[in-house]
Amino acid sequence: VQLVESGGGLVQPGESLRLSCAASGFTFSSYGMSWYRQAPGKERELVARITSGGGSTNYGNSVKGRFTISRDNAKNTVYLQMSSLKPEDTAVYFCNAQGQGLGGPRIFWGQGTQVTVSS
Repeated sequence: VQLVESGGGLVQPGESLRLSCAASGFTFSSYGMSWYRQAPGKERELVARITSGGGSTNYGNSVKGRFTISRDNAKNTVYLQMSSLKPEDTAVYFCNAQGQGLGGPRIFWGQGTQVTVSS
């Protein structure tokens, strides 16, 4: 199982960035996918979540109206479009997969990608 994030980097406040998470090793279309983030000295927090079929999403309060999560089940990839970025969005962003396996619930994490918002 692999979740590989990409697209992070250094941007200025107000700019946009799109993160991608490429999944392999499991049935991607059967798993709910999420983006979490963790800033230095803070706990990991949920940024956005999307259901397995993509029909439902929800967002953390701090990113509502600015971030959009989407997925392409044909490409086994989930995206996070981030707009109007703020310095407080600076964090490591992690991709997360949650679903059911034969033995029970399964949760997978990516290695993270750094997003830095600074002028």
